[in-house]
Amino acid sequence: MMKNIFETNSSEETFALGRRFGEAAKPGDVCILNGELGVGKTVFTQGIAAGLGIDEPVCSPTFTIVQVYEGGRLPFYHFDVYRIGDPEEMEEIGYEDYFYGEGLSMVEWGSSITELLPPRYREITIEKDLEKGFDYRKITITEVSI
Repeated sequence: MMKNIFETNSSEETFALGRRFGEAAKPGDVCILNGELGVGKTVFTQGIAAGLGIDEPVCSPTFTIVQVYEGGRLPFYHFDVYRIGDPEEMEEIGYEDYFYGEGLSMVEWGSSITELLPPRYREITIEKDLEKGFDYRKITITEVSI
């Protein structure tokens, strides 16, 4: 398991890190994104979309479960599974078509559906540390292989 830790001190830096992540994404990549409410998950995700060349507005798909963005160099599948009570709900939306497709799948709150994830994925955790400043973020990206 490989782990990389990044530190940002503004939403612009968090966005830029997301952009670099999106620029490096490959077809079929699956990532889960963890962090408390208000920690910057959406800003990071907006950066990823920019890195993929997607120029439409990106927001959290809290009530739709998945939002599909096309028009970039890869399709971007942005999930929010916070409200998923049972993994069968993911089957109803055809998650396998996304996870094993040609785009990048980003799953907010994805630790609740780990049994559905492919054998290789990235786990991204964003944390605040108010002692280091209001805008400080620690972003840990872990390569997971099951």
